[in-house]
Amino acid sequence: MNKLYFKYGAMGSAKSANALMCKFNYEQKGFKVLLIKPSMDTRDLNENKKIVVKSRIGLQSECITFSNSDNIIDIYKQEKPDVIIMDECNMATPEHINQCKEISTHIPVLCYGLLTNFKTELFPASKRLVELAESLTEIKSVCKCGKKATINARFCNDEICTDGEEFVIGGDEGLVRYEGLCYSCYKKLVDEKNKKELEN
Repeated sequence: MNKLYFKYGAMGSAKSANALMCKFNYEQKGFKVLLIKPSMDTRDLNENKKIVVKSRIGLQSECITFSNSDNIIDIYKQEKPDVIIMDECNMATPEHINQCKEISTHIPVLCYGLLTNFKTELFPASKRLVELAESLTEIKSVCKCGKKATINARFCNDEICTDGEEFVIGGDEGLVRYEGLCYSCYKKLVDEKNKKELEN
């Protein structure tokens, strides 16, 4: 159906895997799918050095990237797809979401990404999606304690971070990484960090 979809979840909830499976399903039925993501996300390249959408379970597909100054309507007119799937939509701008809304009057536009940042605040693009999307679907995942993960915690050198720039690209390993946590586990780590800083 021609509408704007927002499918969101915490880190590790298989958002990219869901996006890639959705792409496969549409293509299996003969639809032309345009897979896009913000150019800010440069983590994943395939063996041909092409930017891809890649999931933690190993699925991947080449995609087109767009910058903050690009107009998605122009990309849509050039590519002429039957469906648009956007991964990492939280890294887009509110104006990109406005453009997706306009496109969605002609074809389905499915956006996959995070709802909130590591400070538990709505990303600007995600906020706009909540305001404009006809369909909002949560992709659920669990915290390490077994409860529902709702917080996208950022860890710097294995210590939880509560301030800093909104966008810092990280992976499962390295100096910066992200983990989906329940609020209780998140608060416990933040309280421990604050206590440690006071003692020092």
